[in-house]
Amino acid sequence: MAFPALLKARSIIGATALLFSMSAVVSNAVAAESRTITVWDQQTNTSSSKIIRDASDRFEKAVPGYKVENSHVLNEAYKTKLKVAFGANQPPCVFENWGGGGLHEYVKSGQIADLTPYLDKDPAYRGRFMQASWNVTTFDGKTYGVAAENAAAAVIFYNKEVFNKYGIAPPKTWDELMHVVEVLKSHGVAAFSLANKNKWTGSMYYMYLVDRIGGPQVVKDAIEGKGKGFEDPAFVEAGKRIQELVKAGAFAPGINGLDYDSGASRRLLYTGKAAMELMGAWEASTIANENPTFSKDLDFFSFPSVPGGKGDPRDLIGTVGDGFLSISTECKTPEAAFKLIQALTDDQAMQDRASNDHKLPPVNNVKIDDPFTQRLQKLLAAAPSVQLWYDQALPPALGEMHKDTTQQLFGLSLTPEAAAQQMEAASKKGG
Repeated sequence: MAFPALLKARSIIGATALLFSMSAVVSNAVAAESRTITVWDQQTNTSSSKIIRDASDRFEKAVPGYKVENSHVLNEAYKTKLKVAFGANQPPCVFENWGGGGLHEYVKSGQIADLTPYLDKDPAYRGRFMQASWNVTTFDGKTYGVAAENAAAAVIFYNKEVFNKYGIAPPKTWDELMHVVEVLKSHGVAAFSLANKNKWTGSMYYMYLVDRIGGPQVVKDAIEGKGKGFEDPAFVEAGKRIQELVKAGAFAPGINGLDYDSGASRRLLYTGKAAMELMGAWEASTIANENPTFSKDLDFFSFPSVPGGKGDPRDLIGTVGDGFLSISTECKTPEAAFKLIQALTDDQAMQDRASNDHKLPPVNNVKIDDPFTQRLQKLLAAAPSVQLWYDQALPPALGEMHKDTTQQLFGLSLTPEAAAQQMEAASKKGG
């Protein structure tokens, strides 16, 4: 072979080898990426995130070759992060969500994997969960999420030391509540801490008042567009009761500017500036992690009845199952992702949530030793109705309007009648 020809041949061989080498690098990178499962959630406290990491470690050991990347983000930032990621078609493989209308929107756009085939293959796994926990992630007979964190209900947490100091007891009726507000105010203590910049926090008051005044059927009819809808007198009266509380000085100042995610409402409790907080049962876990000493003085009671109200005072606002785990259709390894969900919700993870995180896991037969959690379990078991949070039960746009109008009610910048009218008008337009 002539010398120039030899050089050319060697050049071609070298280039080919380089291409094969580059191809192998790219192939290995793709393989590595496909074996990394990203998981996003809003479990930011120490014990919750540890439970998730421990379960992820068990998965990695049981399914060699896979790695789990956990990302824990505060509530409001998490909601935004999810919207941006799904909007850009770059969602995580596994993600925590609230089920209901928000999840349904992603399902309708084809962005969520149907978990029904995996669940059908393992009926024993499905059967471990409280039956009602599947309701808010099942659409048209197909299931798109598994309840992971807890069966949650909103209750009124209170500082036992403050109540004892001023000789007051947990109120069972609206009149008794207003008396507690008056007594606490006379001693320079706000009855309630509320960080309502986040809007869903104030929504809890509105939801309970609608239920206590009109009963659960009123809400069901409004969601389904029946009867008087959101202009039913119960919705208007609920707004009036909220403004009655505001005008009575029941809340610490600046409620609509305080951020729940930064712990503003809890700090008011810790410093004795407020005596109560209406919040989901997860708050007990947050406080236990954040301020163990204060946690010893923490107790709770159910939202009071309203005179002449049709609602049963045993009714709860919340969900039988929370922190649902779903898989995006962008996930390259859905079977492995489902195995990860099983690890995140296995017996060990659920028992850890009950024992170490003061939660009531949404599964049957979990051992509950904590008296605090046992009481919550009894409340849920005895509740004739458990109303799903409005911002989850309603279509997303209508849920946002609900939060906006409720925040305005607390700010006294919108009348109860106008709030109800705006909700009904938006509902008729399709939310």
